Amino acid sequence: MTTYDFPQDLRDAQTALHRTRSEYEQYAQTLPWSAEPMPGWQADKQLHSDYRPSKPDSPGYTSEQHQQVAAFRKRLLDLSIKVSTHPFWQTLGSGLVVEGRMQLKHMDDQPETVAEAA
Repeated sequence: MTTYDFPQDLRDAQTALHRTRSEYEQYAQTLPWSAEPMPGWQADKQLHSDYRPSKPDSPGYTSEQHQQVAAFRKRLLDLSIKVSTHPFWQTLGSGLVVEGRMQLKHMDDQPETVAEAA
């Protein structure tokens, strides 16, 4: 497998994209299940189990929550564009862009080797 020497600004943008996505997902878990006020519901009992799917009433998002979600989405879009249109990708051959992109996405997954740490 080819190892790519990604420019630092591209690495930083990818790291910011991962971090922002994680922050957004954590924030989204604190929000009501519906962005708009909606009544709760309970479905019929599932076949062969006692499980009854249901949702409580949702008050909807507050204006601050709508603004925060919009800010996260804008930041995610901006970072995605920055990463995907970076000039580095034009330096790779046509068959290497996908491989390079996958390696960039997972650059922080790989443990640091002893040689890199020294």
